[in-house]
Amino acid sequence: MKLHGIFPPLTTPFSSDGAVSLSKLRENIACYNKTRLAGYAINGSTSESVLLTWEEIYRIWETARDAAAPDKILIAGTGAESTLETIQHTKRAASIGYVVALVRTPSFYKPAMSENALADHYLRVADAAPIPILVYSVPVFTHVTVEAPLVARISKHPNIIGMKDSSGDVQGVADIIAAASKEFQTLVGSASTLYESLERGAAGAILALACAFPELCVEIYESSRAGERAKAHSLAQKLITPAKMFGPQFGIAGLKYALDRLGYFGGPPRSPLLPVDASARAEIDALLSNLTAQTAHQL
Repeated sequence: MKLHGIFPPLTTPFSSDGAVSLSKLRENIACYNKTRLAGYAINGSTSESVLLTWEEIYRIWETARDAAAPDKILIAGTGAESTLETIQHTKRAASIGYVVALVRTPSFYKPAMSENALADHYLRVADAAPIPILVYSVPVFTHVTVEAPLVARISKHPNIIGMKDSSGDVQGVADIIAAASKEFQTLVGSASTLYESLERGAAGAILALACAFPELCVEIYESSRAGERAKAHSLAQKLITPAKMFGPQFGIAGLKYALDRLGYFGGPPRSPLLPVDASARAEIDALLSNLTAQTAHQL
């Protein structure tokens, strides 16, 4: 299973009453099917995964499976706090038709999440999973970081095929790539370090910004792979401000507003997340206008 390329962790559309809008999800995926994205990650952090029930998630998985083009690789976020529940969700994803599971680090009992505990968790999931798994390290939310020594231990398992590293630590990514088995595929989740990570050997990325700017993200990847470093670096610089704006500044609510402005359906976030206010909307509008003007002649 090669996971080379750009994967967006798709946002979850909600209607005005707060219910999941499967019809809008289908419409968004129909638009993404026309791009060069390698596939889709469903039920990641950008999907507001912790605000969804598992019954909702299963219906989302089924809808995305049916809407995705045949050439798109489907990755399911199956991580839960317990190893047993993670295995159950991973098996369910496989039965629905997903080919890879994205398994975040357990984090509620953070003081107990030692290297040994995490290794045991991932190895048990990998032993039981009918599909390959990706380790998911997203310390900004979980406060648990997967580092090179743990990867060196677990990457030998044939069913652990890679990881998504959202730390934003380029040296940490380089250390992981050096420590992992040769076949292990490291994907990054930080748009601001995409170019640097690709240059150090990352196989690709699972990027929230790819929901809004799929072709720009793919072009950075393709240029890097083709050895067009100057072009890749120049394009990557255009992601720095959006990465900040749709990350720590305005978060998922800001990204969803941008999707609405770009022809996708963003819609509201789910409570307790709040929509962006008028000031934020104006700032996002200015960014989108400027970014469109800058990149129009380069893609």
